[in-house]
Amino acid sequence: MNKYMPIGNKFPHILHGGDYNPEQWLETPNIINEDFRLMKLAHCNTMTVGIFSWVALEPEEGKYRLDWLDDIMDRLAQNGMKAVLATPSGAKPPWMSQKYPEILRTQADRLKDLHGGRHNHCFTSPIYRKKVSRINRMLAERYGNHPALILWHISNEFSGECHCPLCQNEFRKFLQNKYDNDLERLNHEWWTGFWSHRYTDWSQIESPSPRGEHETHGLILDWKRFVSHQTIDFFKNEIKPLRELTPEVPVTTNLMGTFPGIEYRELAKELDVVSWDNYPTWHTTEQTDWKIGLRTSFVHDLNRSLKQGKPFMMMESTPSTVNWQKTNKLKRPGMHMLSSLQAVAHGSDTVQYFQWRKSRGSFEKFHGAVVDHSGHENTRVFRDVAQLGQALEKLDEVVGTTAHSQVAIIFDWENRWALEEAQALARERLQYEETCISHYAAFWKQGVTVDIIGAREDLSQYKLVIAPMLYMTHPGVGERIEAFVREGGTFVTTYWSGIVNENDLCHLGGFPGPLLGVTGIWSEEIDTLHADENNSLLMSENFLGLSGSYRVMDFCELIRPEAAQVLAVYGDDFYQGRPALTVNRFGKGDAYYMAARTGEEFLDDFYMALMEKLSLTRTIETKLPIGVTAQQRTDGQYRYIFIMNFNSKKEQISLNGIYTDMFTQVDKQGVLELDPFDVKVLKAKAK
Repeated sequence: MNKYMPIGNKFPHILHGGDYNPEQWLETPNIINEDFRLMKLAHCNTMTVGIFSWVALEPEEGKYRLDWLDDIMDRLAQNGMKAVLATPSGAKPPWMSQKYPEILRTQADRLKDLHGGRHNHCFTSPIYRKKVSRINRMLAERYGNHPALILWHISNEFSGECHCPLCQNEFRKFLQNKYDNDLERLNHEWWTGFWSHRYTDWSQIESPSPRGEHETHGLILDWKRFVSHQTIDFFKNEIKPLRELTPEVPVTTNLMGTFPGIEYRELAKELDVVSWDNYPTWHTTEQTDWKIGLRTSFVHDLNRSLKQGKPFMMMESTPSTVNWQKTNKLKRPGMHMLSSLQAVAHGSDTVQYFQWRKSRGSFEKFHGAVVDHSGHENTRVFRDVAQLGQALEKLDEVVGTTAHSQVAIIFDWENRWALEEAQALARERLQYEETCISHYAAFWKQGVTVDIIGAREDLSQYKLVIAPMLYMTHPGVGERIEAFVREGGTFVTTYWSGIVNENDLCHLGGFPGPLLGVTGIWSEEIDTLHADENNSLLMSENFLGLSGSYRVMDFCELIRPEAAQVLAVYGDDFYQGRPALTVNRFGKGDAYYMAARTGEEFLDDFYMALMEKLSLTRTIETKLPIGVTAQQRTDGQYRYIFIMNFNSKKEQISLNGIYTDMFTQVDKQGVLELDPFDVKVLKAKAK
């Protein structure tokens, strides 16, 4: 498929708008009137309504007030705008908590929450599920055929867990199902003979608690799986009446980047379109903006990859600042356009904000918004939003296009869960997510598109697959990787891979377990360096053209090559001269093993050599300055190229052809000037 359908089949535009909470302003209708005037000035075409609106929709049990929502939906349609209509389950009303205390969440210390906050409900509670289903059915019946409705927004930022008796019972059922009602099998997989933790009855099993500092790792891992499963099951209960009554209206829920509490790849299977909330910490003193841009690009690519390349939604971002970061910085001039189009560059068909108008009170009254407390359009932020809105209107032909990647990096939720619990090495420096991003960085710098995939996904479409710290290997993963390499693929993995199975039991027979054959090495030991210690990686004679010495830190594995060729050795310590980097020819392909954690310089040089060896496609065939990246989307006929400068100074690049500027329709060639925090969108014929 060269092009996907728009998120709204009858609305082929990039969605631009934000979370709109008119229920907070019902006593001041003049403000709501002003909102619609300002929406047009800001070139907004979509508003997300109904989030956290339950008490406004149902102020008393069974007594509904929907007239205000009728009015807002009608006004959106009359103004040629669309509505992303939310279900209100993210925060229940006080009357419900008072009447049905069962629905209140219980924390890991077994204390029940009082009413307050949001996502303060038990996902298992039959009463809460019934209440949610009822109001969702009412919304679907009333607005399912409304001309403004374009999408269902399910709840908001699902998160958290409950340890109440209802959830404990469901957890046991989950385990009985997983282990075929065989308690002895569970005991084996959890290795409960350790510390005399063997269970003799299912009723003895409880969720992890704060006092269980050294809980069984299998228990912790399965509890995380259960929490994810139960959240997704609650989601499926939410959408059941919507699927029944409005089968043509897509559903989404807003994810939170790399949030560890839910296995997003499993949740994504239930979504029609992926959406996520994007709040980078721009302009910090700890990191340069291009490194923040790099991290943000990684998460954008992750969200695009959750539906195999289908365009996603940036459901939330801020047009100015937030109120919850350690230091809440304003966006510098140019950053709003750049950070918004960055999402589009990586596959988003929307730019949406939290929030449209600042709340007058409560927790988020100082969170950024399109409309400030001043209430008018004469602000820098409003002008930035309007300017972006005008730019997005010129990008209609980008809608539905996607990226075609030759490279994939494995970033796996369950692998992360297992890694975080492992009592080994230096836990605070394992940093799985950071490690994956460090491998991604080399491609971002060169403008090479990357997919971020799970360990159990199909690999056949890629030339290069990278699996940093693939600590956990599920059944079949090793065989799938072997098949990929055997058929000509290139695979890269690192230290601390192939250590445990899906239930956190160590592989017997040597590490890296199921990867022994494909890597052609076995790992004998691993040394953990102190934070201020270094070793070195010395390149041997090799076909990659690499030479010299590179810094090594944190972790050094002592490996023995079986079939693999040694490309580099350690320069220091008692394992000086032992292999640090190997390659194994396996069938038609190659498998590389990095035995040590290296710095940015080595990863840049190593992956540059692989890019050339594998003839990987770059967005533009030119050298990019550090802090500048180029990403593209395509429909098969044309390429839409986004060149982004994340530096606070001007940069230049040399174009290797003639491109059309999408905003000015002027042809560009030769030297392209980029202002600080600048972005250019160019169009060219597909190669």
